[in-house]
Amino acid sequence: MSKKILIVLLSSVAFTILFSFFFIHFLYSKLYISSIEESIIYQGKRTAAHYHYGELSDEIIEKIQWYNIVSEYEIIVVDHLDDLSSYFPYKINYENLIDDTDQKKLEKGAHVLKEGYVEELNREILGAIFPIKGETGLIGFIYIYVPLAAIQDVFRESIPLLIVVGTIFFFILFLVINRTWNSLFDPMRQLQKLSSEVSKGNFSNRIVTGRTDEIGQLADAFNAMSLSLEEQEKRKKEFTSNIVHELRTPLTYIGGYTHALKEKIYSSPEEAEGYLTTIEKETTRLNKLINDLVELNHLQEDLYILDEEPIVIAQIIFDTVDLFMIRFEEKKLKLQIDIDEEIIMLGDPQRIQQVFYNVIDNAIKYSTDNGIIKITLKQQSKEIELQVVNRGIHIQKEDISRIGERFFRTDKARNRTTGGTGLGLSIVKEIVRLHGGTFSIQSDQVSGTTVTICLKAGMHDEIN
Repeated sequence: MSKKILIVLLSSVAFTILFSFFFIHFLYSKLYISSIEESIIYQGKRTAAHYHYGELSDEIIEKIQWYNIVSEYEIIVVDHLDDLSSYFPYKINYENLIDDTDQKKLEKGAHVLKEGYVEELNREILGAIFPIKGETGLIGFIYIYVPLAAIQDVFRESIPLLIVVGTIFFFILFLVINRTWNSLFDPMRQLQKLSSEVSKGNFSNRIVTGRTDEIGQLADAFNAMSLSLEEQEKRKKEFTSNIVHELRTPLTYIGGYTHALKEKIYSSPEEAEGYLTTIEKETTRLNKLINDLVELNHLQEDLYILDEEPIVIAQIIFDTVDLFMIRFEEKKLKLQIDIDEEIIMLGDPQRIQQVFYNVIDNAIKYSTDNGIIKITLKQQSKEIELQVVNRGIHIQKEDISRIGERFFRTDKARNRTTGGTGLGLSIVKEIVRLHGGTFSIQSDQVSGTTVTICLKAGMHDEIN
């Protein structure tokens, strides 16, 4: 990119110089030469006009020659065209001064312009031949010419000014280019350097430009990317730590109890049976963890195809609540239900029940004994809203935005009696997303924790 811009800048400078050269030549040809040409024609016609009806006497020729001395032009007066070569024995542009076409034009009374290079004078000349009319016809010819000054002579006084102005112009141009170059490529070089750092895993550096143009926007985009990569790296390390923790504990139980059974380190058959039960539970826990991870990956990669059919939402909620009645009784929880039983939606009933199961399970798990759980279902326009409220453990504000991440749980101690795999709500959010809905959580110490799920109501043809 820098090479392309440099080529463009150098091309601009070259074009400026070339334009100046042609502009000076334009001034030379249009102003200087044109003014000389007009002056020669004027003087020639004026001189020839004095002798239209007279004779070309010696006195007249003498006056014309005297004018030749005092004027800036060279004037030659002859009686016949053939005599002109004696007074002007030079060729213009290596051709004779008068050809047949010129002679015919002069015989008609018109003047002839002659311009070109004269080798003997080593100079360009500009002149004109004018016919002098008498009473009986042409009585002579006047040839007025002037050697043209070279272009450097014409602009002799202007050239120093042009050099000074050009020097100042290119100096200012250099400063502008240098400033533009630095302002453009310093952030780019910094960006290149920091990109190398990012490729090595260092995401902490940022580019500070204070600009709002395209370069500033590029720097902001890079900073946003670095921040996102830094957060992803942090989450990846946390994920690795979490999965190691989740796998280590059941594997430790399984390995320890297997060793105890193998070495027969138990005091009674009942104790051995307890070891086998623990091994079975931990094996089940590992299988659930693996299955949840596989299921979550399928959902997030949109590899799962929903088996959609009309669903009576109220019936699924009632069926799901029945599964938890024993746990409601164990914690002496009071259940309040406010459900519109007429609501119907198009969706995958198995996945929708999985959503309700996880949400109600979490509500029970984090409710205090003798607490209240409230489930409401209502339809607003073409949207179904399910809310599950529990007045149990308060969720910190900084944790709410992270709920639904893999292995994230608000119980930092990872209590095995309450904590699952930490994947349940992640799966819930993906199922809701596949159904075109939204999932959100609010929590405060007064009203408790509220989980809100919004889904599309009705059939597809009704929605459309």
